[in-house]
Amino acid sequence: MSRAPETAGVAAFDYPLPHDRIAQYPAARREESRLLVLDRATRALQHHIFRDLSDYLEAGDALVLNETRVLPARLLGRKPTGAKAEVLLVRPQHGDIAADVWEALVRPGSRLRPGTRIEIGPDLQVEVLASSPQGTRTVRLHTRGSIGEAIARHGQIPLPPYIQRAPVPEDAVRYQTVYARLAGSVAAPTAGLHFTATLLESLARSGVHLVRIVLHVGPGTFRPVESADVSQHRMHPEPYEVPVEAAETLNGVRAAGGRIWAVGTTVVRTLETMAQPDGTVRAGAGETTLFIRPPYRFRVVDRLITNFHLPRSTLLMLVCAFGGYEAVMHAYEEALRGGYRFYSYGDAMLIL
Repeated sequence: MSRAPETAGVAAFDYPLPHDRIAQYPAARREESRLLVLDRATRALQHHIFRDLSDYLEAGDALVLNETRVLPARLLGRKPTGAKAEVLLVRPQHGDIAADVWEALVRPGSRLRPGTRIEIGPDLQVEVLASSPQGTRTVRLHTRGSIGEAIARHGQIPLPPYIQRAPVPEDAVRYQTVYARLAGSVAAPTAGLHFTATLLESLARSGVHLVRIVLHVGPGTFRPVESADVSQHRMHPEPYEVPVEAAETLNGVRAAGGRIWAVGTTVVRTLETMAQPDGTVRAGAGETTLFIRPPYRFRVVDRLITNFHLPRSTLLMLVCAFGGYEAVMHAYEEALRGGYRFYSYGDAMLIL
């Protein structure tokens, strides 16, 4: 794999991945996923199990978690003709998941025009209101009771498209982090799937600060970079929040010489969005379209826990920006040789 200069095109972030390396199910136990550790300074690689993570964190460090919760956003129904239709709820109007108007993706898109009603169940219908140039639809949910309860009753966890099987009851638990709290994502922040409550409690007892922020993951996380010039790619806006308590803790850790550990690319993008030139973090909420790729100067994050990402994806580009292009691509080659499992339900990587 060749070096990626500042002007690297999307092809520089490609790699061959056999289909059987894409994890279709999670590990038997969350903390028993494998963990490939990359030292940025030496490019050395070590093979561990995820529960060994505690060997690397020290008292006074901050471990930053994304508390978003995946919505059961996949609604299956039928058109008036009886033909099957699918609606993936992307984001509610004004950010309120109790709202009846949503941005959504629909299938079959070409046949679900404004005015079409899709029957999801006897107490839930989805009306297509309008189309957007980006290919999404504005839809209205019709139900006799609570919108949230209707979505919970009829919706499915929206597994990623590369998990080529129907959802099973276990996915409702395993495709959520154990600390998920605020519903709003259509995909899990997958680096967090490896943590157990026991591991987090152990880290807290050892003096590690557990810091909680939110970024709601949108469908853009699976959107490929289609332009040969990666600088032309535009990120889908995703809502985030950094509470005052989180910012104060992170700034205190930084001032005391502790390290800031990001659990996943969503945490990295949130913290770097709210970063100040001196490396402190502002509290606040908004939407981020930050696209991190080589070269990028990180102002907040010192350590990164992540999964193995799709070729040509913005997630892989972020990881290469953090770990160094050549070191990360070499680590991916080693992971392939070593039988690691890739993507959402796959194994983990730690970059020091």
